[in-house]
Amino acid sequence: MSNAASGTWSNWGNTASCTPNRLIVPQNVDELAADVAAAAERGDVVKPVGAGHSFSEIAIAPGIQVSMAGFKGVRSFDPETKRITLGAGTNLHQIPGILDPLGLAMINLGDVDRQTVSGATSTGTHGTGGQFGGISTQIRGVTLVDGTGKVRTIGENDPELKAAALGLGALGILTEITLQVTDAYAIEAIEAPGDADETIDNFLENVANVDHYEFYWFPHTTCTLTKTNTRLPASTPASGPGKVRRYIDDELLSNDLLRVLCTIGSKAPALVPAISQLTGRGLSARRYVDRSDKIFISDRDVRFREMEYAVPLEAVPDALREVRSMINRRKYKVSFPIEVRAAAADDLMLSTAHGRASGYIAVHRYHRDDVADSHAYFRDVEDIMMAHGGRPHWGKMHNRDAAYFESVYPKFNDFLAIRDKFDPNRTFANPYLTQTLGK
Repeated sequence: MSNAASGTWSNWGNTASCTPNRLIVPQNVDELAADVAAAAERGDVVKPVGAGHSFSEIAIAPGIQVSMAGFKGVRSFDPETKRITLGAGTNLHQIPGILDPLGLAMINLGDVDRQTVSGATSTGTHGTGGQFGGISTQIRGVTLVDGTGKVRTIGENDPELKAAALGLGALGILTEITLQVTDAYAIEAIEAPGDADETIDNFLENVANVDHYEFYWFPHTTCTLTKTNTRLPASTPASGPGKVRRYIDDELLSNDLLRVLCTIGSKAPALVPAISQLTGRGLSARRYVDRSDKIFISDRDVRFREMEYAVPLEAVPDALREVRSMINRRKYKVSFPIEVRAAAADDLMLSTAHGRASGYIAVHRYHRDDVADSHAYFRDVEDIMMAHGGRPHWGKMHNRDAAYFESVYPKFNDFLAIRDKFDPNRTFANPYLTQTLGK
């Protein structure tokens, strides 16, 4: 066992923090298994932590916190099946450097890559694309240490994989993850300003006809920014704005200027609608081609709080119209755009896209906005999403409990039965899991 000073831990968004009793940094699975077995014997609770990019309290460690820094890198690779096994602590941003020399790539990615692969998959991180599932759907096997300290290897044909591939950290501590990857590919990205009514009306058609489609709506405006990503052969030459223009667009405008405008808005909320008009009407079109991960990933330097709900894909237009109306009616001053994406249906027990093609509506507030006002805004959005059978992203802020999740997840009780088998004494419990899964 390797110990380190614990201190106070907080997540990236400063929405969750804790002071663990102890921090351990195991370097291999046997060491981790011994630590968990000893903790279970004492009745201690144990919680692994990745990069801290969840906005919910899912990573809170009330007892022993486990760093996954000792579980990084490639464990094995099968070129015939195009499957790679990685240490569960490997960060998403490290994976392209591993795969690109092999002529391979992730099937799909979200727009942030700071997370560990175990943290991202355990919370249901996803990208966008009507024919593509979340990152967890790319898992073909895992190794984990369960709540008794037993090491379990779960393969593609084991029914427990439908739970363990997106397990919320409730079943065990993942140590290895086998991913299905694909041949490398490039993406043509087209970003364009749009009209909100038009964009919402055409959302379902664009999801059906575009490889990866999403858009942002700027509250208090009729402005949207659409993002149309089309997969191309890996040999397609990179093109588009040069490094200077990309720096101006992605850093100075998307991050630095946004930070300044959000700061002004947090101090003078009455100015937010005018600021949003300025931002929305300053959007311009651009086209560029690059390696897939370089298109998927965006730098996010401005800190915010986030809630995201998955609703049935066909419900997205109505839900969005209701959100727009609610913001006007309740007179919220929202400086951050609302992000809208889509994903294919899958069969993972606790996937937000379980059994249905899904649309994702993500709402944000600047981290310095009034906390009470931000929470009220999130609750009002949440009421709308619940009326459409919405399922909150496990790694983002929400107020739902086990009774609600049982009503929207057909396999919820099947997952609980596997949890009882893997962690009978709740060695991996924390307040978040108690709220969402029950005792």
